[in-house]
Order: sequence, then structure tokens, then C-alpha cells
Amino acid sequence: MMISGTIDSILKAKVSPLWSVSPETTVFDAITLMAEKNIGSLLVTADDKLIGIVSERDYTRKVALKGKSSKTIAVREIVSTPVVTVGPGHTVEECLRLMTERRVRHLPVLEGDKILGVVSIGDLVNWVISAQNVALEQMENYIAGNYYS
Repeated sequence: MMISGTIDSILKAKVSPLWSVSPETTVFDAITLMAEKNIGSLLVTADDKLIGIVSERDYTRKVALKGKSSKTIAVREIVSTPVVTVGPGHTVEECLRLMTERRVRHLPVLEGDKILGVVSIGDLVNWVISAQNVALEQMENYIAGNYYS
């Protein structure tokens, strides 16, 4: 069942703020911010431009498992680049496919150089579930004769 929708519609429904850090931020401060905000990644920006993304996975693989200290390492040393990004017109299906192929859980949404937001795999799955529920409800109403012409 293909249910189309664009990332723009997901961003319009999101009310969460956009969180970012500079490349000079310590990894410890970055993961502390992620824990406080209950998020899995942070945008890494310089001069309001996206330069990368840092995630819990980056911390685990590039710091913790290598025995490094998160209090002395800067985010710039573990940031994931190049960043996989999408635009507001990308479809939910395109983004799900991209996330699967590139093995990422967060996609920054850009319009040119302007950062519009971030969508997570959870955002996309929730959107698909909601869209399917609406479609099922419409089908049930049609079958029951509760439709408007």
C-alpha cells in the first residue's frame, strides 16, 4: 500500500525545536544535550550552515569503543560527513528508502543552505501509520455507506 506524503507535511506537524552544536563543542557536552532533550542526534553547524551530524551511534563507535574521553574530544573529530539530506518536497517513501540504503536514522531537511528541520525514522513511521489509519477509516466508511458525494 503506497501512501504518499511529503516531508514538508511532517515538518509542519512537528513542534520540537531544532538542536545543534558547533564543531568545537566537546562530545561530552553534545551527548549531555542529547540526553537532556531525549534526542538521538544533533546537527553540527558553523555560521548557520550545516556541516555534519553527530549521533549516539557516532559516540558509541568513535569514542566509547575506542576508549577515548568524551570530555576532551571535540565533535569535529567524530562528526558524520557528508550529511545525507533531503528537501521539503521529498516523499516519505523516498526518505524511508534513503534511510534504509544509507543506514541513517535522521535526515536534515534543507532548502538551499537553509536548515528547515530534521526528520527521524520515528517521524516517518508515525506518519505512515497515521496515513494508513486514515485510509482504512475512509474505506470502512465507504463500505458501510457512510460517505459523502
